[in-house]
Parts: sequence; structure tokens; C-alpha cells
Amino acid sequence: MIHFFAFCVAALPLRMVHALGSIAGWIAYLASPRYRKRVRTHLADAGYCDGHTRRAAIAHAGKQMLEALWVWQRPAKDLLAKLDPQDFNRLKALQRPGKPTVYLSAHLGCFEILSKAYALHAHPDTRHFTALYRPPKRAAVGTLMRAGRAAPNISLAPATLGGVRSLMQALKAGQVTGLLPDQVPSSGDGVWAPFFGRWAYTMTLPARLALACDANIVFYVGERLPKGRGWRVHIVPLTEALSGEALTDASVLNRTVESLIRKMPEQYLWGYPRFKVPAGAPQPPAVPPAC
Repeated sequence: MIHFFAFCVAALPLRMVHALGSIAGWIAYLASPRYRKRVRTHLADAGYCDGHTRRAAIAHAGKQMLEALWVWQRPAKDLLAKLDPQDFNRLKALQRPGKPTVYLSAHLGCFEILSKAYALHAHPDTRHFTALYRPPKRAAVGTLMRAGRAAPNISLAPATLGGVRSLMQALKAGQVTGLLPDQVPSSGDGVWAPFFGRWAYTMTLPARLALACDANIVFYVGERLPKGRGWRVHIVPLTEALSGEALTDASVLNRTVESLIRKMPEQYLWGYPRFKVPAGAPQPPAVPPAC
């Protein structure tokens, strides 16, 4: 059923997919009191109490859900047509052999288009991209996701010890890797660090990979453009130095994610349970983080 639904979504123009996604976002918001409370609380904690930002965020969450199916199913030429040619010029510099790079993309905009944009606009010496992912609970969704994310120059690594080894091997070989730094890690794989004025269990893996492999950290965002025009890729190198101390480095990454979200708050997935306590993880500090 999920494969048939994805096929139907992919057959539509992107503008219609986004329109239907907006409706789906509102249905999810109105149907679930728990989700609705989380969205409102997270927005308020970040200082967004206005109705305009909340309404836009509800719609964009639905757009993100449906556009992922569109990105997974459409042929390369259709995806490339939805990206600004200037994006490719920026990507070229990051594709060529050089210092290994850790790409970080938060739950912001269309993160599904980013590795596709990297891989599909490739030239002969493009470096291989290894992306970390968390396998979905439903096997059918996992099959669809892996097939949809597959592309030349891309490998998928599950969020397991073996997957982390794959990332490490790729970086040591001078390649590039990608992961979501605001995804809640499993117990033991993170620290409690400030995020929008609250403690968020934050993964330590990106900083550890970068320090162990002398790699660059680069943030990138697929900004969703209006009226189904596609996406604009923003590439933002990390400007703060990493220290090797887990809390300090996690805070550095969270601050960068915050600054990116502030530029387009309506496109962040505020309904994502960012502040949950993973099973087996210590409770967050009782004192709120200092501003």
C-alpha cells in the first residue's frame, strides 16, 4: 500500500504535492492533541508565539512528509530541474577530492533533496557520500526509503556500530559523510546540551568523527521554495572550533542548528520530539541551561 501511495504522489506536480502536504499537516495537527501540544510548546520555547509562524510550520511539516516520497520516486532530471543552477556551483567545490567532510543537515526544509543533489550533479572525480540513517520501524517504509535514497556515489549506513564504522572508514579514505545532528541519539551516544533554552539530548558523533579524522564540518539546508518551484541549497561551514569536550562541542553544533532555524523557522519540524529522554539515558539537569 505504501508503495502504491508513493507512486501516486510522485505522479503529481511538486506544487500539488506541497498543496496536499499542507492539508496533511493540518490533519495531523488537529487529529493529535499530543502532537499539537508539542508543536505549540516547542515553538513557544523558541520564542515563536505568533500564529503566522505556527500556521506556516504546520503546513510545512506536511509538505516535508509528502515531498520526501516525491524526491524518492522521481527521476534524476526532474529533481535537478527543481534546483537552482547556482547550487551546483557551490556543490562542485565540496565534491572534489580534498579534506574529508562531515555534512550535517537538521530537520529543516527538505533534507531528502540534499544527498540527491550532491550525487546527481556529479562529475568524474566526485567523492563518495556515505549517509547515516535510522531504519524505520515498518519494514515496507524502510524498503521504500532505501530504494528512494539510492543514487550513484551514495551509500547508506544504518545507525548501528557497523554503520558508524562505515562513516569512519569513508572519512579516513578522504570521502564525505552525512547525518542529522538534531536527531535524538540512543542512550550513551549523546550528552545533554542547550537547545532553544532547554536541555536536549544531543549526539556526540559528528564532533567525534570530525576530530578523529581531521574532517571539515559543513551544514547544509534545502530551503523549500514557494509554489512548488523546488529548493535552494544553503551551504554553511562550521565557524566555531571544536574542543574535544563532549558538552562544549555538542553546544557548538546546537548553536549552529539554532542559527539556521532562525533564518526559516516555519520550515523546521517543531513536532519532532527533540527533547525526549531516550530509554536508559540519564535525566536532564534540573537547572535550565544558561542563556
